[in-house]
Amino acid sequence: MQRLLADTTPLRNVYFRRLWTANIITVIGAQLTVVAVPAQIYQITGSSAYVGLTGIFGLVPLVVFGLWGGALADAFDRRLILIITTFGLIACSAVFWAQAAMDVGNVWLLLCAFAVQQAFFAVNQPTRTAVLPRLLPLAELPAANSLNMTVMQAGAIAGPLAGGALIPVLGYSMLYLVDTLSLFATLWAVIRLPSLAPDRAPGESRPVAGLRSVLDGFVYLRHHRVLLASFLVDLIAMIFGMPRALFPQMAHESFGGPESGGVAFALLFAAIPLGSVIGGVFSGWVGRVQRQGFAVIVCILIWGAAIVVAGCALFFAHGTALPILPIVVVALMIGGAADMASAAFRQTMLQAAATDDVRGRLQGVFIVVVAGGPRIADVTHGATAAVVGTAVATAGGGIGVIIGTIVAALAIPAFVRYRAGHLA
Repeated sequence: MQRLLADTTPLRNVYFRRLWTANIITVIGAQLTVVAVPAQIYQITGSSAYVGLTGIFGLVPLVVFGLWGGALADAFDRRLILIITTFGLIACSAVFWAQAAMDVGNVWLLLCAFAVQQAFFAVNQPTRTAVLPRLLPLAELPAANSLNMTVMQAGAIAGPLAGGALIPVLGYSMLYLVDTLSLFATLWAVIRLPSLAPDRAPGESRPVAGLRSVLDGFVYLRHHRVLLASFLVDLIAMIFGMPRALFPQMAHESFGGPESGGVAFALLFAAIPLGSVIGGVFSGWVGRVQRQGFAVIVCILIWGAAIVVAGCALFFAHGTALPILPIVVVALMIGGAADMASAAFRQTMLQAAATDDVRGRLQGVFIVVVAGGPRIADVTHGATAAVVGTAVATAGGGIGVIIGTIVAALAIPAFVRYRAGHLA
């Protein structure tokens, strides 16, 4: 059983333990906002297409500031960057709270505030991940990544469950206020970090965090097809297979929930992260896997199959005695567990491959792919569901994941053959 349970060795490091503990508080608040924003947009507009617009408003700043943020992390003290961006995230959450408290009801204001928040997030996240190899030995990175993802996904369970149930009771402003206050826990943790200036050779000047620096990161990636393939298969999994923009419509039309939230809405939003947490709790095996590329392919195929099952179940949401909501939730949970393992493998491959002087930029690319893929999915799924419905959009997306992943595996066999520590 000990070999199956999560490896907690990284928590012996005081700096990692502070960051990890602060995340337990912060992630729950952040997920309340993740739930509240699409729910508020759907209540204002009654349209999944408008909910899908969060993909566009989130993707553009994510790409621009994610890449630039990685360059900043390779040029300046990463502790300072984390402090500044955390203050920015606190300010954005306060704006969400203010517009809800004043009952502005302007969807464009909400979307613009969301875009600014994503810009700060896009600089913060690659910087935060790039510091881990400075705080921990490389052998502990798989366990550390699994622990981080477990906490993030645990918050993604508590947030939607609480948010979906409490929106009709407390309103949006209270949820945004909790997010604002919870971010101070992360601010405390990053302030307590040591100086984390990037390693540079004696006499080497600080790189300029501009376009050339960003392009140098892509040049570095160009010589590592395995890492490029890891980004490709993740994009396939998320763009085709992430139906989260459809959850408000699913909950309302398929399961009879109110437009402003409800139990079905909360369960749908919580299902994928719940599966991720269960996968994280039993992630002791992750650090022992050597064929990491093959493991990623298998995990993504399981994710795609789970989404197909969820989509097919929606066809029978009406006119059957079958418990369709539990079937959809369990399918999404299985997909979440597979996605957690896939992400842990891909993150570890990237951290182990990068030298410290480019680690921020590669993490910038990683966060663009990991967070950008679902935002593209928000747009495509929202638009598709408006035409063919949520069942077809979801099931078709899962089929696309399976086909795309198989094609990618056949086209890039080096990725399937990849073993830990043998980057080509």
